[in-house]
Amino acid sequence: MINQKLLNPKSIVVIGASNDVQKPGGKVFQHLLESSFTGNVYAVNPKETNVQGIYCFPRVEDLPQVDCAILAVAAKFCPHAVDVLAHQKDTGGFIILSAGFSEENDEGKQLEKQIVDTVNSVNGTLIGPNCTGFLNRNYNGNFAKPMPQLQQKGIDFVTGSGATAVFILEYGISNGLPFNSIWAVGNSAQTGIEDVLEHFDDTFNPETSSRVIMLYMENVRNPQKLLKHAVSLYQKGVRLAAIKSGGSAAGSRAASSHTGALASNDVAVEALFRKAGIVRCHNREELTTVCSVFMHPEVKGKNIAIITHAGGPAVMLTDVLSNNGLEVPHIEGEKADALLTKLYPGSSVANPIDFLATGTAEQLGYIIDACENDFDNIDAMAVIFGSPGLFPNWDVYETLDNKMKICKKPIFPILPSILNVKEEIADFIENKHRINFPEECVFGNALAKVVNTPKPQPLHPEMPKVDSIAIRNVIDNCENGYLRLDEISALLDAAGITRKQEVEVTTVEDAVATSQKMGFPLVMKVVGPVHKSDVGGVVLNVKNEETVVREFERLIKIKETYAVEICPMYYGTEIFIGASKEEKFGHQILFGLGGIFIEVLKDVKAALSPVGKLEALDLLKLLRGYKILKGVRGQEPVNEDLFADTITRVSALVEVAPEIAEMDLNPLLGTSKSITAVDARIRVEK
Repeated sequence: MINQKLLNPKSIVVIGASNDVQKPGGKVFQHLLESSFTGNVYAVNPKETNVQGIYCFPRVEDLPQVDCAILAVAAKFCPHAVDVLAHQKDTGGFIILSAGFSEENDEGKQLEKQIVDTVNSVNGTLIGPNCTGFLNRNYNGNFAKPMPQLQQKGIDFVTGSGATAVFILEYGISNGLPFNSIWAVGNSAQTGIEDVLEHFDDTFNPETSSRVIMLYMENVRNPQKLLKHAVSLYQKGVRLAAIKSGGSAAGSRAASSHTGALASNDVAVEALFRKAGIVRCHNREELTTVCSVFMHPEVKGKNIAIITHAGGPAVMLTDVLSNNGLEVPHIEGEKADALLTKLYPGSSVANPIDFLATGTAEQLGYIIDACENDFDNIDAMAVIFGSPGLFPNWDVYETLDNKMKICKKPIFPILPSILNVKEEIADFIENKHRINFPEECVFGNALAKVVNTPKPQPLHPEMPKVDSIAIRNVIDNCENGYLRLDEISALLDAAGITRKQEVEVTTVEDAVATSQKMGFPLVMKVVGPVHKSDVGGVVLNVKNEETVVREFERLIKIKETYAVEICPMYYGTEIFIGASKEEKFGHQILFGLGGIFIEVLKDVKAALSPVGKLEALDLLKLLRGYKILKGVRGQEPVNEDLFADTITRVSALVEVAPEIAEMDLNPLLGTSKSITAVDARIRVEK
């Protein structure tokens, strides 16, 4: 729980306050004095007697009782100051701007731990260290600029990087994006992004809380906590957008299985965000634009009207929307013809609705009214209106603002002429409190992301029943490493996963006897090597005993082989299901097209366990090779319902057996009537 003395203090002290406003201690003190804070403000600096007109105490010990402290002194001095504040001054809120802690060396890490232990001992809240500060509508405890004019309906911004926050704020503020609070958590020694989300969730008030949350993250410290509170906030009407940076390096880690090679921390983040309903962004421009879309009424469909006086931007926006699954539907009929009579000759209402460079504010009003009331196949409007510099746009933007107040369908203003009509756009943003989308393609991509990001998945979906006792019996009695064939078979059977019927043989006589019993055609595989195909350890379509003898004698000599597996020849489309345990995230369940092409095509989707059937079915439809599953060129389709059911059974298996580190079912053979695992590997780490 965030301590109220951080959120709404009655008194604040800056330790290291300075008259030099080019230093963090001077700048944060200046910002604090200039903010709306009405409580007592104190300064501590042994080298000063007066700081920016405020009496300065020489020592922390000399202070009166104080609710919140902002520290801008060297790291080595912070533990003592925090100790005095916590135990002698009844301080509950701490913001440490100083660097030199865990981000620097082990000594700094120890200082940081000492501070956290002290703050925890008094149930206080610590922001930082190594941060730019904290800002809400009660006070400004942040030394960085720019400083947005905070408003209750603005967004809450939580960031792990103060410098990145500055650049995000600059872009957002310049386009009219409003803010409610800014949390720069720095090292997150005690309070991280997940803790702030928990606070937003626990204290949510439908009348006063922000409905949009922006996140910048360089790591996810507690994925399950993030998931829980993001889903809860979504259900309360809050929308979240986030950048999670630093994902590329994790993808290069070595792995011994297909699943391990495909799974990574970044794949897990993608799956986490999707499960939580968080719109994942990849740069500052995209992040602020997505949040700007969130600040408008929800788009409840995929049909967009593009209203423009400039053909080129409309064409580019049409391309972006169409390429990302949204529609720019054709508009026609009597009502379209009636609208056309109100526009200049040469105009078009087919969509994009182009009312020419000479179009007027009055004509814009007619078009918006028609899209709002007459055209049922329109869900939202994007209005592109700039100026070649021939005339001002005051009346156009006045009309646009008025229509945005009364229309139920969302209207997104794309005002690209940031120089030619600079004053009009500034008025639109500052006085009318509107947001501008200055670039149509950036807007189009952001809108598509918002519309295409699915709603959160249930945290506890209905799962298939599995034999938990049998599963635990195998896991509790096996050794670490790759399981034996009989152990794998027992686990698959206990999970209700249909598998091939195989026999493991170690002599040529047993191989012949087994083939006579099974009948032909058969498949023969080495037992021992991890990647069987790579060592020539798989023989398909064995049709006679002579081939059985010849291939057994060849296979048994392959390095690391201790037996040969024989099974009937199965047919179907090769598909894949795997599981990989990612630190902190739990298990990722990955699935897609299988066989030897899995690492080439990488047409795989991932979900965090537990995975319910509806989630699995939705993700299957997103595979690039989905049409192959549906059956192409006369091929038999794969039973999607059985495919999804098998995915949920793999998820149920790893839920019962979290010791499973990696699991490959590759391939499974899918037909319209069955899904059969014909090769499997499971590695256990206890």
